[in-house]
Amino acid sequence: MTELLFNSLLQVRVKCKDCDDRKTDIRVTVEQQLILNPVHKRELLVRLTDDKDPCFLYNLAISEEDFQSLKVQQGLLVDFVSFPQKFIDLLNLCIAEQDKDSPRFLLELSCLSPVSNGSAANFNVVETNVFKHLMHLSLKLLHGTDSEIKKFLAVCLSSLKEEKQLLEQRFKKAEDDLSRQLSYTQQTLSEKSTELDKLRSEWACQTTSLSSRHTQDLTAEREKALETQTKLLQQSEQLRKDLESTHTRNTQQLQNQLAEAEASNRDLTEKKYKNESTIRDLKSKLVGLEDESHRAKQQVLSLRKENSTLDTECHEKERLINQLQMRVAVLEQEVKDKEQLMFRTKEVLEATQLQRSRAEETGESRQLQIGKLESTVKTLSEELIKANSIIKKLQGDLRSLVEKIKLKNVVTVAQEKVLQETTEKLHTVEMDLLDTQQQLKHKMEEALKLKEQLETTIQKLDQSREVLKTNENVINWLNKQLNENQLARKPDSPAAFQTPPTVSASAGGQRMGSAPHGFVQFNPACPKPVLSPVGIQDGRTSAPRPMHPSNKENGEPVGLESKYFERREDSIPLHGLLANYNPREVPRPPLKHSLSSAYFTG
Repeated sequence: MTELLFNSLLQVRVKCKDCDDRKTDIRVTVEQQLILNPVHKRELLVRLTDDKDPCFLYNLAISEEDFQSLKVQQGLLVDFVSFPQKFIDLLNLCIAEQDKDSPRFLLELSCLSPVSNGSAANFNVVETNVFKHLMHLSLKLLHGTDSEIKKFLAVCLSSLKEEKQLLEQRFKKAEDDLSRQLSYTQQTLSEKSTELDKLRSEWACQTTSLSSRHTQDLTAEREKALETQTKLLQQSEQLRKDLESTHTRNTQQLQNQLAEAEASNRDLTEKKYKNESTIRDLKSKLVGLEDESHRAKQQVLSLRKENSTLDTECHEKERLINQLQMRVAVLEQEVKDKEQLMFRTKEVLEATQLQRSRAEETGESRQLQIGKLESTVKTLSEELIKANSIIKKLQGDLRSLVEKIKLKNVVTVAQEKVLQETTEKLHTVEMDLLDTQQQLKHKMEEALKLKEQLETTIQKLDQSREVLKTNENVINWLNKQLNENQLARKPDSPAAFQTPPTVSASAGGQRMGSAPHGFVQFNPACPKPVLSPVGIQDGRTSAPRPMHPSNKENGEPVGLESKYFERREDSIPLHGLLANYNPREVPRPPLKHSLSSAYFTG
């Protein structure tokens, strides 16, 4: 009974004695085998194979007894039960590191002879660090014999056959499913084509019924349009007067705004010139302060150099003083030695005075020695006095040097303070300069915005003036045309419903004119003045007269209602309402309301 624990391709470095090192992909298989007969025991099987080379086969069977010897040899800390999992963990670490340029964990297969000879090989798990290559585990694998290779190939062949059978079964299932889906889709396609034919026939029937219904609705709407035309003409006159009053008010407001904008523009220009002058003054001050700071920095550098030279001189003087003090100490020691000698010689003198009679010759020589010694003592005392005077002079020089150094330090500190103050002043001046520049930019932006507003207001004024002029011209022209048509018409002629020729207005590309074949256009969004109507009563034409404003108290409409400006989806355009009108076919009632010319467009 075998249990597969690990099976994966790993990158292994192969080392042979007479060959170069190389890296290959080797499949490592770890299995656990349970043997029941004759003795119940477990074995760990490690197998190395190459998918490209079927004859490449290395096996290792580790029992519990073999593992104990391996544990003692390589110093392992795990038991046989947990060893397979730890070995698999090491292999997983090698998989994680194998794609890197310098992997930390490596797998090595080393053998004394080439791999094809069938000799034993060592399978090593190595960790590389800065100091050395650390070997975690080394397993000795044996090359498979011919019978083992044949068994392995037979197992591989049987597994491939099983996979092939599974794939053939899957393929057959997929083919059956696809054929079933194809038949189903063909059936649904035939059903949908029949449904499409039915829908086409229904659509043709509906279009015929809708066209007949549409013609009926057209006739009804034509009648309604004639009634609403008279109401709209009355309301448009009131709307024109309201628009004229609002236009005059807007022009006055725009002129006032223009004057205010010009005044603010003058103030801003004055402020701009003042700010520019202040910026120039600040720039000149800044240049002067920068020069002063440069000079102060140079002075500080020179003072620091002098300070360093004085420090070196002071150190040299101190060294000389120490040497002289050492010399004085040596001389004092010599003086003490001489005094002891004198004391001894005096004792000898006293002894010689007692023995003067016996050694007069020796006494004279001793007296001469004493004189010599006294002269040497005198010279030594004089030298000591000179050395003390030199030491005092050096100490005075040292004190003066220390005082000078202190004065220079004070001067340097004061200069550094002045430097700091100048730098702070420079910083404040730069900050003020930046603030003034930002204020200037802000003011310039405000001035540009005001200029743009001024230009837009002037454009609006010009447009409104042009619109007024064109409105007046159109009113005069239409009044003239109506008067001419009134004189030329007969009382019962249907020409009263015809439209005058096209008139183009130059303001903003707006046009006013007659539509061909009695097409009436009305654009309530663009306000135009209403023309003087021609009164038609009892089929007779009367002279043109101006429209009177409607009275709210009498219930007459003041202007166009909002419902006439809304666009409805089920509405029918008033194209050709008068073209299809024939006064002989339809009986015409007498028109009691005054009709104004509805021949203007927005």
